[in-house]
Formats: sequence, structure tokens, C-alpha cells
Amino acid sequence: MLAVFLLGVVAISFSGAMTPGPVLAVAITNSYHSWKAGPLIAIGHGIVEIPLMFLIFFGLTRYLKVAWMKVLIGVIGGIILIYLGIKMIKDKAIQTKIKENPSYNPLMGGIVTTAANPYFFIWWITIGSALILRSVEFGLKGFMIFIPTHWLCDLGWYFLVSLTIYKTRHLWGRKLHETLLGICGLVLLGFGVYFIVSVFI
Repeated sequence: MLAVFLLGVVAISFSGAMTPGPVLAVAITNSYHSWKAGPLIAIGHGIVEIPLMFLIFFGLTRYLKVAWMKVLIGVIGGIILIYLGIKMIKDKAIQTKIKENPSYNPLMGGIVTTAANPYFFIWWITIGSALILRSVEFGLKGFMIFIPTHWLCDLGWYFLVSLTIYKTRHLWGRKLHETLLGICGLVLLGFGVYFIVSVFI
């Protein structure tokens, strides 16, 4: 039944969205200034993700499984995340003094951290591809329903994260905010290094 399949999609999608990673780190740092950060990050994430779903639907998976492509994605993505992490750590004091920093636009943050995350592509090559193939069993309608079902799970999660942080920001001192920004910067930096090293192991 399509309804049972979609319930499975929701469960799997939420488990993927809730896994700590670069996108969540950017969501946390941006949500201090606006509850809209989460939805904007989800939109940025979707700008990368939804076209990828269609590409997989039309057979891209076999190209992404090529060894040199995995290395290329891992190295380029890792370098970008290392840069973002270092920049976030260096700018953490500035971030606490201004309402909004163009360098960390939530929409762009969602796009960049999604596109720079090799494990995002690995998830879609494996789990995501399996879900798409299953959705096609229900015809084109199944695939077209699968797309918003999956993305709305991302939207719901990042909205919840941003709303929670924004509503509790009055409990944060400046030192705590700077510390959180520093930790999130280290998370991005750590993921970047890990992604580069992992493709050569």
C-alpha cells in the first residue's frame, strides 16, 4: 500500500534529518537570530536535494558509484566544510554582536553544506535510491508524492530546531553563544577533515 510506504519514508527521512551533521550545525548557529533560519535552510537543502532525486530517477546512481567520483566529491566537499568551519570559528565573536551576517545566510548555508557533504550523496546513492525505486512501483504518482513527503520531514525538523533555539535565546549569555558557535565551527571542520581522509582509507 502507498500509505504504508509513505509512513516508512517519513520514519527513514526523519532519522536521516536528525542525524548530526554540517546542515544541523549551520541551522543551530543561524537560529539564534531568527526562527525562519530552519525553514530557509530546509529550502536550501531542497534546492540541492530535489534535482538530485530526479537525476537518480533518470539513472544518475551508476555514475555516482564510480570510485574517482566518490574521491572527488569527498575531497571538494571536505575542503569547503573546513573553510566554513574555520570561518565560523574566527567570526564567532562578530556573530554575537550583529543581528544578521550575510556570510551565513541560512538559505545559502543550506545549499552549501548540503552540496559539500559527501555522505548526503552516499545516503541518496544507497537508501535514497532504494526508496525512489520503491516509490516507482506505485507509478509516477508514487514518485511525485515521495518527493514532498521526504522534503517536508526535513522542513519539519529544521523548523523545530530553529524555533526551539530562537524561543530560548534569552537564556543564552554571550559567552554561551560564542561557545556554541565555536563548537559548531569545530563540527564543520571535523566533518571536513573526516570526509577527505575517509575517501583514501
